[in-house]
Order: sequence, then structure tokens, then C-alpha cells
Amino acid sequence: MLAALPPALKALIAQAGGALFAILAARSGVFPAGLWSFVMCQAAGAALLAVMLHSARWWVPIHLVFLPALVAARGLGLPPWLYLAVFLALLAFYWTSFRTQAPLFLTNRRTVAAVAAILPATPLSLLDVGSGTGSLVRPLARLRPDSRFCGVETAPGPWLLGRLLGARLHNLEWLRGDLFALPWGDYDVVYAFLSPAPMPEVWRKACAELRPGALLLSNSFAVPGRKADLAVEIGDARGTVVYGYRIRPREAAN
Repeated sequence: MLAALPPALKALIAQAGGALFAILAARSGVFPAGLWSFVMCQAAGAALLAVMLHSARWWVPIHLVFLPALVAARGLGLPPWLYLAVFLALLAFYWTSFRTQAPLFLTNRRTVAAVAAILPATPLSLLDVGSGTGSLVRPLARLRPDSRFCGVETAPGPWLLGRLLGARLHNLEWLRGDLFALPWGDYDVVYAFLSPAPMPEVWRKACAELRPGALLLSNSFAVPGRKADLAVEIGDARGTVVYGYRIRPREAAN
């Protein structure tokens, strides 16, 4: 039941639970008295609760550094407007990560080369959902002027940067909006570099809208319960694997 809670609510519960844990530990005398003992105890408790709540893995380091960073920043005597500026910058780049559970990931050059090798030699259309700054579609658009590419991004910061960087690419369409509201049926290939959480929805939409023979490519995150038709190991430092799923007539009909 707790695992099904929204990510933002899980984060709030973890932070509050960490604070309660630190208060109880301080009163029991388990840890030495002092501000930093309390802060580190709260951070550890929040991270542990995040694991117990089955939060995405990237929440754990956030909980570990959130309160320590906040206390350290206050000690530096920074101007109040700086906190607002940092918040707005994070909001611009992570926008709806709480809802989509997909943080900003950028596709590296090795992965771009691998995807380029997967694509058929004939002209095609490719959609990158959660395109970030366009780190996949921009180089592909330069490499394949015969083909049509589209990137859709929700967060305004990466979207604006991608728009500026790809302004001269005439075969690249750059959109901002809901990743799942845009129709996918006009594309031969859909590429996603999101997180494990939205992959079931990605697969349902791909099966419902893509034509038979179309290809769904997912960077790093496999579709649960579905064997990939191809899996390309990139050989980079983070052990990237690109999973490919060919849409079959029966799946497209469903």
C-alpha cells in the first residue's frame, strides 16, 4: 500500500520520519548532543525510510544530502534570494519529475552511435519522449538528414536549451508538453530514457498506437514482464543497455 503512494508524499513522509527518528535518538542519548549529530541522524533515517517505502533509487542520495546541505548553506550566510534562485532553477529542469518519476537523463555519445546503428537505412521518423536537451535527436538529425526527428520534453529548462541548440536543424521538431499526450502513431521508432516507473505506461501506449513493425527503444530500463527483441550493451562507464521491442500485429491491435 505504501509503495503505491505518490513520490512527493513518500519524500515528505521520509523527511518527517527522519526528523522523528532524530528527535527520539537525541532524547535517548544514543548519539552525542549537537546540531550536526541531529542532522546526520535525520538524513540517515530519511534515506532508510525512502528505501522502506520503495522510493526510486535516486531519492536516497537526495534524502542523505537535503538537510545537511540546507544547514551548511545557512551557515554560509548566503542571501535569501539565492535560495529562491536555486529552487526556480531546479524547478525549471525537473518540473514534473514528481509526477512522471523520470529525472533528467542525457543520452551519451556512445548510445547515440548505437541507436544510429540500430535504425534502418531507409528514411524514417523517430520520436524521443522525455528528450531532455535533445542529446539524442540533435546528433541523429545531423547524421540522418533524410529522416524526421521529434523531441518532446516537459521541463521548461531542458526544453529551452534544446530549442536553442537545435534551432538550425530543419528535420528536427522540438515540442514541450505531456510525454503521453502526444500521439505516437505517426512514428516508426519511439525512444525513451525515463526510469523504471513509467515503463508499463510507455509499453501500453506503444502497443495501442504504434504501427505493426514499429520499434520501441528504451535506454537502461526494460519493459517489465516483456522479453526484449534486442538488447545492445553500450560498454560505457554506467553499463548502459538499449532495449528494443518490435511491435507485432497482435500487440498493436490490443
